[in-house]
Formats: sequence, C-alpha cells, structure tokens
Amino acid sequence: MSYRFADVIDRHLRAGSEFTRRLLAVGPEQWTAPTPCAEWDVRRLVNHVTRGNLNYIVLLDGGSAADFLRLRDEDALGGDPIGAYNRSVQECAAAFRRPGALQQILDYPLGPVTGGQALAVRTTDTVIHTWDLARALGVPEKLDPGLTAWVDDNLVHIYAGLAESPIAVDTTHRFFAAPGAPPAEETRQSRLLRLMGR
Repeated sequence: MSYRFADVIDRHLRAGSEFTRRLLAVGPEQWTAPTPCAEWDVRRLVNHVTRGNLNYIVLLDGGSAADFLRLRDEDALGGDPIGAYNRSVQECAAAFRRPGALQQILDYPLGPVTGGQALAVRTTDTVIHTWDLARALGVPEKLDPGLTAWVDDNLVHIYAGLAESPIAVDTTHRFFAAPGAPPAEETRQSRLLRLMGR
C-alpha cells in the first residue's frame, strides 16, 4: 500500500459525512429530481454511492469484477435511504480496517488494485458525487477543501494502472472530461470537477 493511502479510511469517512450533510437536505419531492449525471435522479445517485460502498466490501470478500458490475444497480436503499447510506459508509470502513485489507489485491473492474487504492477511488467518487447531489438539490456546492486538495494532489496515484483515468488523454470513461485547454484561472475544486466531466 502506498503511504499516500495510509489515512484513506479516515478520508472515506470524512467524504461520507460530507455526502450525508447534503443527503439530509433532500426533501420528499426531491428524490426524483434530475442530477448532473443525466441518467440518474437523486435516488439513483444516492443508490449508486451506497451500492458502491457495499460493492467494495464484496471485492474484499473475494468477489470478482463481474460481481461488482452485476450488483452495481441493485437497490440498496429500501425504505430508508439515509440510514442505508450511513450504514454502508460505516460497513465499508469496518471492512477496510480488517488486518491486511489495504494491502489485499482486489479484482476491480478497471484493473487489479490494492485495497488502499480501491478505497481512494471510492473516496474520490464520493467527493465528486457530493457536488452532484448539492447541485441537484440547489444547496451550497463548495466541497471540503481538505478532501478536494487530497484528491487533486493524488489523482495520478489514485488512478495509477487503471484502464481509465481522469488525467489520461485517451480516456473514454463517461464521467471524465474530454481533453481540452483548462481555463486561465480555476480553483482546485473547479479543476477537479472539470477533470471529472462536470
């Protein structure tokens, strides 16, 4: 495990708390509101992030990339979306605290990775989808500056060796931006969102 991912469990929990903060603002009529991810409404976005947490546990338990993809759209929210999300964050953290979990090689869909790198990808996903959720709800969109800086500083390492990356010019991943000249001035958050196709 790279030293860069030594504190990744804490960052995962912090990102989860930031997502929850926006999730608590969802009104009853907003679960079907559109999000920046064109194919998802708010409920499907929250399910994606919740299911993602659970799917990383599946990988730790020996699941395959095919299992991960097969389960990715299954409903994980039931009748208690907020509770289901919060439980998924804690269960994921607990799984990655197991002895050796951060060093374990996982069969991730974009290529084999250590547990530490996988959780860094998971954390990055949560950070970006926190912005998506905020935008969908019309609440403040400023992300946690510490998390934003960590992801921005470590993008090369977070996506190292994976088949798709937000910083690869030939990426075809639907959530990553097409290559192009960046604006003359942009904040870290703006840069990160641009690289992630926002």
